Amino acid sequence: MDTTELETYQVQLSQVELALQTDPENPGLLSLRSELQELISLTQQSLAQAASSSRADSVRKTANSTPSHTWTAGSDCLAKYSGDGSWYPARIASVGGSAENPVYSIMFKGYNTTELVKGGEIKPLPANHQEKVSAPSKRKLTKAEDEERDRKKKRNEKKLEVKAAKAKEQLAKQATWQKFAKKSEKKGVHIAGVAGTSIFKTPDNPLGRVGVTGSGKGMTEVAIRGKHKFAPTDEPNA
Repeated sequence: MDTTELETYQVQLSQVELALQTDPENPGLLSLRSELQELISLTQQSLAQAASSSRADSVRKTANSTPSHTWTAGSDCLAKYSGDGSWYPARIASVGGSAENPVYSIMFKGYNTTELVKGGEIKPLPANHQEKVSAPSKRKLTKAEDEERDRKKKRNEKKLEVKAAKAKEQLAKQATWQKFAKKSEKKGVHIAGVAGTSIFKTPDNPLGRVGVTGSGKGMTEVAIRGKHKFAPTDEPNA
């Protein structure tokens, strides 16, 4: 039903009212007037309900298109994770899209992955969120994230094994050298640097040079340098 039908019924009712002025006791006109009045009443009620529903839809659309919370980069929120559809604490990294349909780039707290969500997929943190910070809910890792975590764990374990093997090898070499030095000491073979003596020694003469112990050579003697004397010649060099 629309306003055109209502106007038609009202015109017909006015015509019946005119006819009843000349013949007020006519049963046909009286019945027709009653029916028209009922139709007009029903049409008015229907149009009123339609107008009310239209206004409610308009208000609902406006509420949906206009976000109740203004989000900016750096804002903390709850965001819906596409992997399982659950809500997790997140932080907005950047805001894009249009004013009517914004798109948010968010990062879930405790993870380094970012995700794009719409306005309906984020909401403010609950009032008691601070009480739950000590035991936050964690979202499930994706298969790719789980595999990457296992690879990193294996790489770290391999590095630790290599370091332990090198340290063990170094200790073995050190133990072998100490064993050799002790045997040599028992046999009367002096190994410089083992018994707390330096392999570098100097003679008692303060002008002497450094010698290397165990090299088989004596101390280096000090060479006295003198001024070179040129002998005169008959013909100078060209």
